[in-house]
Amino acid sequence: MITLKDKILSGVMKPTRYTGGELNAVIKDPSAVDIRFGFCFPDVYEIAMSHLGMKIIYHTLNEREDTYCERVFAPWDDMEKEMRAHDMPLFALESGDAVTHFDILGFTLQYELSYSNIVNMLDLARIPLLAEERGEEYPLVYGGGPCAYNAEPISDMFDFFMLGEGEDQVHEVMDVIKEWKRNGKRSKRELLEKLCGIGGIYVPSFYDVEYNDDGTVKSVTPNNPNAPKTVKKRIMRDFDKTYAPDSIIVPFGEVVHDRVMLEVMRGCMRGCRFCQAGYIYRPLRERSPKTLMGLAENLLSCSGYDEISLSSLSTSDFSGLPELTNELLKITEEKKIGLSLPSLRIDNFSLELMEKVQKVRKSGITFAPEAGTQRLRDVINKNITEENILTSTRMLFKGGWTNVKLYFMIGLPTETEEDVKGIAALAGSVLNEYFEIPKEERAKNINITVSTSSFVPKPFTAFQWFPMNSREQLIEKQRLIKENIPSRRIRYTYHDNKTSYLEGVFARGDRRLCKAIIRAVELGCKFDGWGEFFKFDTWMQAFEETGIDPDFYAARERSYDEVLPWDHIDAGITKQFLMNENEKAKQACTTPHCREKCSNCGAARFGAGVCTEKRGGANG
Repeated sequence: MITLKDKILSGVMKPTRYTGGELNAVIKDPSAVDIRFGFCFPDVYEIAMSHLGMKIIYHTLNEREDTYCERVFAPWDDMEKEMRAHDMPLFALESGDAVTHFDILGFTLQYELSYSNIVNMLDLARIPLLAEERGEEYPLVYGGGPCAYNAEPISDMFDFFMLGEGEDQVHEVMDVIKEWKRNGKRSKRELLEKLCGIGGIYVPSFYDVEYNDDGTVKSVTPNNPNAPKTVKKRIMRDFDKTYAPDSIIVPFGEVVHDRVMLEVMRGCMRGCRFCQAGYIYRPLRERSPKTLMGLAENLLSCSGYDEISLSSLSTSDFSGLPELTNELLKITEEKKIGLSLPSLRIDNFSLELMEKVQKVRKSGITFAPEAGTQRLRDVINKNITEENILTSTRMLFKGGWTNVKLYFMIGLPTETEEDVKGIAALAGSVLNEYFEIPKEERAKNINITVSTSSFVPKPFTAFQWFPMNSREQLIEKQRLIKENIPSRRIRYTYHDNKTSYLEGVFARGDRRLCKAIIRAVELGCKFDGWGEFFKFDTWMQAFEETGIDPDFYAARERSYDEVLPWDHIDAGITKQFLMNENEKAKQACTTPHCREKCSNCGAARFGAGVCTEKRGGANG
């Protein structure tokens, strides 16, 4: 067992990131279990501890008597320096043991800019980076999460991936590993072949990739008879009965989302054409207000938190929202507990609801028009109008809100200069709504923030074929918005286009990128999502040294007949549907949401959630 010496922790900025021992953390005797599992989040403690998926997997695995799940996070730079100076390998928070003592390490792949941290964590753990170099004496390494749908850029480092939702899947994997260990760990290949029998398991070494002379993918073909030609994602069909922890770890220090999170539903019915999550988590499935109230009461009593957040991709689409909020308010008002509703849509925004839930504390409101003109909102299938936006902000201002954030994207497909200037114009119209309210009736000190991020085309979206804007184009669009903001009362912020560019390279990348990622880490790259660490020039050096043209992945338009690196993965949405949506986007033609009319996206095959509802013309 590794003992963290006082002199080491006294030299780091936040020692509680590394001590463990928090309220509700699970402590077991490692010698009394069959499987030691390390849940690896490739980012710092504050980010990792805010992740709902980690809480679910951690607690469901620890309810098994034969398994001990511990947390393994990326150490911040100061701690990494101490670890390397003292020859201390990567360790788990609960036991303090080096992760080489574990049977399996599961990395959650939430965003592409964490890839360098995965390499760095494996290096810190003294585990060979490439799966082919790891024998039975090393832990198995797998990945899951949204980026697993195209994990080709890091696939050489992983033994397998879990595609889809893992609440059941992870237990099936543990059962196979337990049996493999009992049989003496004869062959890792034999284990991986058995894992292929579990739905949603992708073993990249069991597939050969061939390339055309122009660098595009020619084919992805199974090289093992146990590997399916297409790997289909897993979902939890009855979300109301899906496992949700009734206990959560309470960190010693502040984390990003320091509150109780209730996942009210999973999936989205809206079909915004840029949104990967909206497609890969289909179909939309809900929990009942009764189930959620039971979870809320348990989580509040075991944690002492004074805030609840309702988690989903579009909370205001939750059909049980009025009933749930009314019941929650009976608890929150009495105990002075805050209730936050993220992910609200402008077109079904309710001032009455906001006034109810923010009786305890009033915060700012964020709306996401995404685009500055109606034409471009139709292109992306946002299905909201300028009147929706102005009506909602007018209601807010009349209700006393003064902090409003408007979120947009630049670089969207078919975007013109008029669309870009429309962002500034729309912000000006929102400000005018405030000034049209009589002075004696409106609150003082209006604060409007316009924020833009750069569009990144993602796999399994209608825009997966579109090229990403060049950095020069994005800079010009940022300048246009700045110059056209009509008032100093409107603040403009924008996302760094360099990190967006790197995200775009990895999002649609293939296996040839792995060598560049490893080389970048050798050159000092890590924590690429953090401005103080991001080294764009170093990444360009790594690409050059490994013979990679990053523009080939980020800036190139794909044709429909091109084999995409992720074509052997089935995310539940048909490629034909995505092509149809792509063509409708070019015509600025919208598609109704799932409760209005089924569009035959392919998700109905799961026989779950909104696809089984009979309302409003749905026939799915």
